[in-house]
Amino acid sequence: MRKFALIGYPLGHSLSNVIHKAGFESIGIEGSYEILETPPDTLVERIKFLKANGYEGFNVTIPLKLPISLFVNEVDPYADFARAVNTVLIMPDKTMKAYNTDVLGFRRAIPSDINLKGAKAAILGTGGAAHAAVVALAECGVRAISMFTRSIPNSIELITYFRRKFPNIIFEIYQIENIRDLSEYSIIVNATPIGMLGRSADMMPLEISALKTISQNAVLYDVIYNPAKTLMLKEAEKLGIRTINGLDMFIWQAVCAEEIWFNKTPDFNKMKIAALENL
Repeated sequence: MRKFALIGYPLGHSLSNVIHKAGFESIGIEGSYEILETPPDTLVERIKFLKANGYEGFNVTIPLKLPISLFVNEVDPYADFARAVNTVLIMPDKTMKAYNTDVLGFRRAIPSDINLKGAKAAILGTGGAAHAAVVALAECGVRAISMFTRSIPNSIELITYFRRKFPNIIFEIYQIENIRDLSEYSIIVNATPIGMLGRSADMMPLEISALKTISQNAVLYDVIYNPAKTLMLKEAEKLGIRTINGLDMFIWQAVCAEEIWFNKTPDFNKMKIAALENL
């Protein structure tokens, strides 16, 4: 039995074990996938545990996507650009390679008829998911990205970093509480945990008045996958705004993780069905 896991904190909402087991079965892998709650102050002990107990890889979620990079031996370009890790491969010699499959997951979940070349994007939040969104949107060819944060002083270094990495994109930063008008954006991304089941499911990162300013030609993308439709997406759909929920991104990033672990591509549809049956 090959062993894999998810680390992060808290993890009560996670469907990772369900979708990965479906993925394992689709490519004939006999494997276990455990949900291991790991508060940040126990990260070092958790890594030692995974290495000592024969795990071949693991996924990483909030709030460990940034600190995990301090403990790996090699980082792939996406994880480097995004400065966030969500997938780790443990080699036979116990060295670790880190990847970010959220970038590909984010991109693959955007329907093919949506063209963002030359568009202006807005991202709510500046954490690991936001980093992946920036890299993915850069690949989509956007010309400008506005990032909305709770603390502008704490995000200045991040914006400086992205301006250096993506010199062809205009980056701006604003206070998230001050959002009033989103009419200039072709895509608005919620990369905060606001609206997630078990944390703030009855809350929205945007006021209704701000939602009403979104163009009918724009798309609202929420990276949260549980619930499949957050309160914000439900309110946006009432207003006729096109939406993308986080479920397809979640499945695609898991597909990419299994490709890294096994060099085989699991069945996306079987993984999505497993997720929907357990939401």
